[in-house]
Amino acid sequence: MLNQYYADLHIHIGSDRNGKPVKISASRALTLENILVEATERKGLDLIGIVDCHVPAVQEEIERMIHDGLAFEHLDGGIQYKGLTFLLGSEIEIYDETCHGPIHVLCFFPTLKRMKHFTEWISHHMKNIHLSSQRFHGSATELQTFVHEHAGLFIPAHVFTPFKSLYGKGVKQSLSEVFNPEYIDAIELGLSADIAMADRVTELHSFSYVANSDAHSLQKIAREYQLIQMKEPTFLELKRVLHEDDGRKVLNYFGFHPALGKYSATYCRACEQYVAIKDSRCENCESRRVVKGVNERIDELARASAKNQLTRRRAPYTYQVPLESLPTLGKKTYEKLLDAFGTEMKVVHQASFEQLQSVTNEKIARFIINMRKGHFTLQSGGGGMYGKVSF
Repeated sequence: MLNQYYADLHIHIGSDRNGKPVKISASRALTLENILVEATERKGLDLIGIVDCHVPAVQEEIERMIHDGLAFEHLDGGIQYKGLTFLLGSEIEIYDETCHGPIHVLCFFPTLKRMKHFTEWISHHMKNIHLSSQRFHGSATELQTFVHEHAGLFIPAHVFTPFKSLYGKGVKQSLSEVFNPEYIDAIELGLSADIAMADRVTELHSFSYVANSDAHSLQKIAREYQLIQMKEPTFLELKRVLHEDDGRKVLNYFGFHPALGKYSATYCRACEQYVAIKDSRCENCESRRVVKGVNERIDELARASAKNQLTRRRAPYTYQVPLESLPTLGKKTYEKLLDAFGTEMKVVHQASFEQLQSVTNEKIARFIINMRKGHFTLQSGGGGMYGKVSF
C-alpha cells in the first residue's frame, strides 16, 4: 500500500551541539535537535534531508541519539526520529577546470556508515570537513562516481540561481558539459523557478524535480516542499520516487511563486532597480553590477535548447506563501493556529475557513484560504531581495 508524505530535502545545520558553526550563513538556532522538533511538531513534515551530515560533530550527535534510544536507522535507509525520517545529506561546492563553477550539489547516503565513509574520502579533497558547502577539489564527475558507487543520490542544487548553481553564471549551456547525466537522480528547482520554467530547458525533461526550502533558519523550513506517494518515508523509497518506480512519484509541489524568489527579476545594484541588460551591462546606467534574473537566464537557455516535446507527466506545482509571510499574521496568532491545529501542514492544507475563523479573525482566515487557492498578488523580487505578497 502506498501512502502520502510531505518532504523537504534541503535543510542546513547552523551549529553543532557544542555551539560551533557548521553552516556559517545559517542561524545558530538551527541545531539538529531544534530542526527535528520544528519539522515534526510545528511544520508537520514526514521526511527531511539534512545536508550537513558529512560534518563529524553532526555524525557524533546522531550516534548519541541512536545510542540513547531517541532515534534508529531504518533498514531501507534514513534515521527515524518519532514520526519523522531524516536523510543523511551533504551540500558540496564544485569548481574545476570543466565546470568553472562554483556549483552546489546535494549528495545523500542511506546509512551513517556510508556517510562516514564519504566523510573520510572527501576530507582528502577539501580543506575543512567541519563546515558546510565546502569546495571539493576534484571534478564533478569524480564526485558523482563516488556517490553512485556507494549507493547514494546525487542532485544538482537550486540550478537556476545566479550564484553557485549549474546554470546561474551563464558560463555553461549544457548539463552534460559538467555532469554525467546517468548519475543524476533529480534536479532541484530553487525558489525563483517552477516546473513550467524548468521544462523550457529541453535537457532537463528526463529528470525528476524536487522543490526544497534550502532553510537557513528554523522559520524557513518547509517554505518549499513536495507531497510524495510511496510506501514509507525511507531513503530507498525516495530513490524509487525520483525514478518513478512502481507507482512511487511526486503528487504535488508546494512553494513560492517564482516572482517571490529573491533572484526572479534582473536587478542592477548600481541603480538599485529592476532593469534590462544589453551586452552584459545595465541599459539604464551601463554598470556591470547586474544580477541576472532567473527569468532572463531561462529565456537564454530555452533559446539554446532543442525544441523536443516533453514526454513525461509532471505533478502540479501549487503556489504558496509561508504562514510567516502572510500580512498581519504575527507570532501570537501563529502560535494560536499551531495550538489549535497541531502543525503548519494542517493549517495550510486542511483547516476550513470556519475552523480558522474560530481561532483567529475573519481577515487572516480569508488570507489563509486565498493563499491555499493561489489567490494573491505579488511584486517581483530580484538582486537578493524577496518579492512581496498582498491579498
